[in-house]
Amino acid sequence: MTAPVSYLDNAATSWPKPASVADAMHGFLTDVGANPGRAGHHLANEAGRVVYRARRAVAGLLGVADPLRVVFGANATFALNLALRGLLRPGRHVVTTAMEHNSVMRPLRALEAEGVAVTVVPCSPEGVLDPAAVEAAVRPQTDLIVMTHASNVVGTILPVAEVAAVARHHGVLLLVDGAQTAGALPCSIEELGVDLFAFTGHKSLYGPMGTGGLVVGERVDVERLDPLTRGGTGSRSESDEQPGFLPDKYESGTLNVVGLAGLAAGVDWVRERGVEEIRARAVELGGILIDGLRELPGVTVYGTGNAARQMPTVSFTLTGMEPGELGRRLDDDFGIAARVGLHCSPVAHASIGTYPSGTVRFALGALSTRQDIETALRAVGHLAREVAS
Repeated sequence: MTAPVSYLDNAATSWPKPASVADAMHGFLTDVGANPGRAGHHLANEAGRVVYRARRAVAGLLGVADPLRVVFGANATFALNLALRGLLRPGRHVVTTAMEHNSVMRPLRALEAEGVAVTVVPCSPEGVLDPAAVEAAVRPQTDLIVMTHASNVVGTILPVAEVAAVARHHGVLLLVDGAQTAGALPCSIEELGVDLFAFTGHKSLYGPMGTGGLVVGERVDVERLDPLTRGGTGSRSESDEQPGFLPDKYESGTLNVVGLAGLAAGVDWVRERGVEEIRARAVELGGILIDGLRELPGVTVYGTGNAARQMPTVSFTLTGMEPGELGRRLDDDFGIAARVGLHCSPVAHASIGTYPSGTVRFALGALSTRQDIETALRAVGHLAREVAS
């Protein structure tokens, strides 16, 4: 398959990956290959060290003092389900926002059917959330606030620190979906006051698919947080009861160790490059993309319009051409990989006024170039002129 001229789908998964990621995965499969914690031989011990190196790398990047509070799983969806299913009980209440991905909304709707009360706080058409509206939604029965760190549809960065202050004032926990921000936005989870932080490895951490997890903060009572799965952990094997300590309580079954080897390499690459540098470049290139699209006839750009207030994720539509057709033409005629439709977030599209047709989404990554943006702008400009003629 011929590679696309411009890969602009980094909000779905980052590509290309640093060469060190594939090298680390190949090295594990070639030189180690054993199951961590299931034996006492040196290869099993080395596999355990691979897992811990990944845990320590993620903790260091996200500002987490104790690496054992980093729980690994398949992705951010696993982590969000673990936190939501593990904490919420019938008769209790949760607050969320109108910019959430279905990895939050679908578990919440299932829990709502089981007796959990759910309040969805509206956001502006730009994807902006008012912390005061979150506070107004808190009830005596509220146990949790869950929110995305940044919209996967329009990139808008939500006020996590302000909502964390609201959560602490009312004695409730805050769960943050960091799928779009981990590795791309400088932040310390502990300094922000976040209690639970879901991350994925295959986006801005530049690891492989099938990696991710949940950071469990100090305020979380692990006895109250039930595991999603139970089974072999390699620890406390003399008991048929699930271990009650971190991270083993939530890591039943063999971990994706080859993936975690790649994840550690991806995180190392991000830290060597510098999250601050990655973010500064994203603001610069994101601004060029936003401004360039807004200048094209018939194009509507959604979100804040300010690259400093959002991730380099830009949703737009073209009058006279459906998003699906526009995305197909960008791919077939210009070699541009973009995302079209509702981006697994219908509630966000309802907020910005693009439901049910959705948008076309360009999402830059740390390896995106000015040339990628120029190619995209020329392509959209060509199609805009074609539609207008």
